Amino acid sequence: MSRLSENIKHLRKLKGWTQNDLAEKIDIKRSLVGAYEEGRADPRLSNLSKLSRLFHLTVDMLMHRDLTSKSLAQIERLGHEKAGSGQILSITVDGNDEEYIDLIPQKASAGYLNGYADPQYLEELPKFRLPNLPKTGTYRAFEINGDSMLPLKPGTIIIGRYLSDLLELKSGQCYVILSEQEGVVFKRVFDYTQEHGQLFLVSDNKAYPPFKIDTSDVLEIWEAKAFLSMEFPDYGEDDMSFEKLKNIVLDLQREIIQLKG
Repeated sequence: MSRLSENIKHLRKLKGWTQNDLAEKIDIKRSLVGAYEEGRADPRLSNLSKLSRLFHLTVDMLMHRDLTSKSLAQIERLGHEKAGSGQILSITVDGNDEEYIDLIPQKASAGYLNGYADPQYLEELPKFRLPNLPKTGTYRAFEINGDSMLPLKPGTIIIGRYLSDLLELKSGQCYVILSEQEGVVFKRVFDYTQEHGQLFLVSDNKAYPPFKIDTSDVLEIWEAKAFLSMEFPDYGEDDMSFEKLKNIVLDLQREIIQLKG
């Protein structure tokens, strides 16, 4: 259930703005603000993005978090939380306000660390659409490098759905992670935030050792939903099962505990 209309009204009042004030700030008619607040109309993606930036909250927070019981100070702290990105997610849309899937090629992955929150950087990236993706999320595509996630081959394009909150992360699933130290990586992720404040990243290719990153280092998380490839995956008898991957992570966790001891 969307909480957008109540949240917009609550945020506007906390700021001490009239409907006309808010309309001027995002360059729309006052009557449209009234329609948003009464639930008679939903903002176009471009206007939703403007509201997101104006209130320093992610689109997901505006739409799905109940902000009506929170004070302005609490909401401002919420806006500074690192919930998967720590930044307001930038998106690109066409003239009909339909959202594109931005593609991050291998050659552009290093630059993405610096430009991921820059709308101008995103405008220059290749774009496409897939007709069968649900329209309930924001998607981005990443071209993977190397063979650490076999049977997916180098050059495979992973299409990920943006996660605005680490609580959405499911251990053992595959994600594209953007972090300050590692840049863009595609791995199977195990959530140990409660125990260690860390994520354990595991390759499906057992030749690559797992490693860990602090949750405070995470800038964006994209849940892998689909992939595009010119080569079909070659599933062999030696492919690692979920239980084998989990045991690798548990072994690594035990080693860390022993080192601390």
